[in-house]
Amino acid sequence: MSRDGRPDAAGVDAEQLWLRPAEPRRGRRPSFSREAITGAAVALADAEGLDAVTMRRVAAQVGAGVMSLYSYAPDKETLLELMVDHVSGELVIKEPPSGDWRADLRAVAHLQRAHMLRHPWLPAALSTRRVPGPNTLAFLEHALAVLRPTGLDGAARLEVFAQLTAFVAGHVGHEIAQRAAVRSPGRVAAEARYLAAVAADGHHPELAEALAAPGRPLTPDATFARFLGRLIDGVGTD
Repeated sequence: MSRDGRPDAAGVDAEQLWLRPAEPRRGRRPSFSREAITGAAVALADAEGLDAVTMRRVAAQVGAGVMSLYSYAPDKETLLELMVDHVSGELVIKEPPSGDWRADLRAVAHLQRAHMLRHPWLPAALSTRRVPGPNTLAFLEHALAVLRPTGLDGAARLEVFAQLTAFVAGHVGHEIAQRAAVRSPGRVAAEARYLAAVAADGHHPELAEALAAPGRPLTPDATFARFLGRLIDGVGTD
């Protein structure tokens, strides 16, 4: 059962969701729209996280009764689909691909990262299969065009985009968790002493070598760019 007491849906009907107009089934036309419902749900998730998004809370935000929302979003899974596509409308790319697919793919990834940092609930929402709506499809179309110069076939380009999105989502999820973690200076110093002791014990030569290597910038932006570069270097290789 859902949190609102309704049976969980067997799955989202993509045809019904994206190809047919969102109209209430019967009765007096309400004073709100699917867009308003979705926007209210996004605002809740941005402020309080996905757990705060219930049909009851969303209904209160738009000033409606809970049952009236089900004509537009019959369950939370459908609402999540709407939310993901709604915020995907922010992924606006005005220029066509330049032909330098590596630079263009970096730009795609950096755009995704900024987007997910604005909406910290997105990495979790993307961890389960989503049915791409019109905004998501527009961004996907651009990413596939970016990858065309690689010579990969269409299926492989889809895989690369899925891999890139999974990488960005995982990295941003880790970023968000690290920001939330509170570590005192004393704890940080204790961790450094512990690693130094481990490196000096003679039983971990690989780790000792890694810790002795020249340091790299550890800012979130620099770390993301470095990891992303390694991923892109592997695109197009078997």
